[in-house]
Amino acid sequence: MRILILGLNFSPELTGIGQYTGQMAEFLSDQGHELHVVTTPPYYPQWRVDGDYRWWRYRQEERSGIRITRCPLWVPRSPTGWKRVVHLSSFALSSLPAVLSQVKWKPDLVMAIAPAILSAPNAVLIAKMTGAKSWLHIQDFELEAGLQLGILSTQRSLRRCLSVLEARLLGAFDVVSTISHRMCDRLRDKGVSEKNIVFLPNWVDPDRLYPLDRKANALRRELGVGDDNVVVLYSGSMGRKQGIELLIGVAQALDSCGPEIVMVICGDGPGLSALKRVARDHANIRFLGLQPEDRLNELLNLSDIHLLPQRKEASDLVMPSKLLGMMASGRPSIIAAPGGSEMAAVATEAGLLVPPGDPQAIADAILRLAGNPDERRKMGETARSYVLQNRSRHTVLAQFEANLKELVASSSPKGSSQETVPPQR
Repeated sequence: MRILILGLNFSPELTGIGQYTGQMAEFLSDQGHELHVVTTPPYYPQWRVDGDYRWWRYRQEERSGIRITRCPLWVPRSPTGWKRVVHLSSFALSSLPAVLSQVKWKPDLVMAIAPAILSAPNAVLIAKMTGAKSWLHIQDFELEAGLQLGILSTQRSLRRCLSVLEARLLGAFDVVSTISHRMCDRLRDKGVSEKNIVFLPNWVDPDRLYPLDRKANALRRELGVGDDNVVVLYSGSMGRKQGIELLIGVAQALDSCGPEIVMVICGDGPGLSALKRVARDHANIRFLGLQPEDRLNELLNLSDIHLLPQRKEASDLVMPSKLLGMMASGRPSIIAAPGGSEMAAVATEAGLLVPPGDPQAIADAILRLAGNPDERRKMGETARSYVLQNRSRHTVLAQFEANLKELVASSSPKGSSQETVPPQR
């Protein structure tokens, strides 16, 4: 098949959606399919265009046999409010000529990744022009999350307008997939036909991410962390959806517990500078910059306990991609999410569930696990067993490829031959 992917984030970004879209494209390329990708310069999660890339220019490159077109993208240093809209709109506009240039290539399938949904109409357009099938994969309900988190205006008229536009756009695709069962329910609520919905969860490569001996971890030595210290690790983007402001409250609650608990914060994002300023008074907090891909497994194994804070408003609008890597490392996780959410269901396999927005509850959970290494070990083993059985890279992507082949081979009306992928629990 000839497959065109349109998405805001792509390899070599080390965290978030970019790594999943990159791995998806590489898998399909390895199966013999021809891949073209229209995307942006790498910029996430630091919100700064990397290295020798320039935000204002187009660039052609090839990675792992995949032809990539990088489009101009305006990247705000402080991505708040309408700056995000301008940021996303800049890709929607700059990607249009790159997408239209694919007409002569005639893709069999056009796949848009959301975020950014503002560029998804470009995918619908090229699919109609070439007779290709269209697939929208939603990693994040960005418009709804932006409204609920206060990133965008909450005026009722704006909500109505966005809801109408979103419903029409969702209905324009042959297939709409997303990464959790609750998010599939959201698609049904938004009027997407059951026949057009596919459950496509994120995945993990258990051969690349696996448990290591904590005493042999080089990052522990680099940070001056002893064998007797219990390391609580937060790793990932530092933005509004992640609720990282809770980390300082957690550190404050742990201040009186002695030096044996060390909190390590690894990553980048718009909230990092403010977090570092507030953290100066807390000797039990250490910071790490983004680690290269070949040190990811070492990073995840730095921890004795993983920490996943999340804003309550975003709990069913996103499914943090890093959770599966945390589970694959064989370490327990403390997950802040409301009961009944998708993350709460996963928490029963990965560690402990605490209410979102409650730093004392997170601190109490840390103290419980810090004092009970046997419980940590058992939870870690259960977490890894879950991803091996349900979220391994080859299993998920092989099923995904089968769905693509069925869709492209179908000559029936939109969605009539599509079935939802069975839940992988």
